[in-house]
Amino acid sequence: MKLNRLLLLLVAMFSGLTARAELASLFTNVTAAVALADRPSIIVIQCHGLARGDLSCYGQTNFQTPNLDRLAADGIRFTHYTGGADSAATTAALLAEKNAATGEPNLAQRLQQEGYHTGLIGEWSLGGQPWTRGFDEFVGFLDDAEAQNYFPATLWRYAPDSIIDPVSNRLSAFVGREMLYPNSGGKKGQYLPELFVSAMNNFVRVNQPDAANHYRPFFLLVNLPAPRTATTGADDFPVPSDAPFSDQPWPQAAKNRAALITRLDGGIGRLFEQLAKLRLTNNVAVFFTSSSAPEKFSDTNLNFLLPAGDFRDEKNSAPLPMIVDWPGKIPAGRASRLPWSAADFAPTALAIAFAKPTDSFAGISILPNLIGAPEKIAPDSPSLQNLPP
Repeated sequence: MKLNRLLLLLVAMFSGLTARAELASLFTNVTAAVALADRPSIIVIQCHGLARGDLSCYGQTNFQTPNLDRLAADGIRFTHYTGGADSAATTAALLAEKNAATGEPNLAQRLQQEGYHTGLIGEWSLGGQPWTRGFDEFVGFLDDAEAQNYFPATLWRYAPDSIIDPVSNRLSAFVGREMLYPNSGGKKGQYLPELFVSAMNNFVRVNQPDAANHYRPFFLLVNLPAPRTATTGADDFPVPSDAPFSDQPWPQAAKNRAALITRLDGGIGRLFEQLAKLRLTNNVAVFFTSSSAPEKFSDTNLNFLLPAGDFRDEKNSAPLPMIVDWPGKIPAGRASRLPWSAADFAPTALAIAFAKPTDSFAGISILPNLIGAPEKIAPDSPSLQNLPP
């Protein structure tokens, strides 16, 4: 019987059930796939509109991000990582996503071919459907406009083999909108960024490589639609509470943004705890970054939160935060000025997965640099385009 893992993820998300005992009982074959067991899982977390200066490990002094600081202390913090012209372009470069009509596989499809279980949580803004472009599981939004609502009443969900077809009496896929009842009728009971963080942790728990799934590694992309960019005022950063900054003498939008980023930092802390509990820390490579730098805040009183060099200009050349943690593989506590871009991620991920490289991907693998052997970037690499000073 083929078990639907996204269904388990959502069940756990809304009911608190882990379903790990049920999962294990459905598998009697405990033969491990040795080739897969040695392959690391990969987690990529992209925020939308997060700047380097939003994190205290990059110099933020108005508030602290201790869990992301810990991620940087355990791994490597890059100062010259760049994305695309906007969030969608960055994600396309990250996945080496081309026109689907060409038939060229993107990164998620390549990792599927290598035996990885793939998941996407959050925003998909590349057109079409993510489940046709390499993702075994999906929960989130299909365009940027939908993702701007932090208290949505519904989410898109792709869940293969999750419902019974009444005609064939067989399991079939559920594709459609899933209700978020705490937000129905205009209520604000479920905060979207934290819902996606919970989904991330549930995905890791349900899909952890173990005997039940023949030690199959996973690739998880989390596109968090936060903190975005200020355009009108305090409502640009909606949060359930502006604590612990309620008493700060700041504009309300600044309190909200700081509270939002603090909540995201707490979510990274919960991921640490999850990986440690599952004893996965040494075999999971975690990448934390942003898909776009923020634009200048419309309320000029907010600009004190970030250095001038962290805002987008007409070329979108502002460097983005990029922290990579892979305990036991990446030397801890490093800071690197290596110039690289989202276009270099797909070749790097294939190298991490022991997969054969492909000439159809732009960029080059920076894996040698990650593990402590700096690599010279080729002069024609996309990493050197629009490199900031």
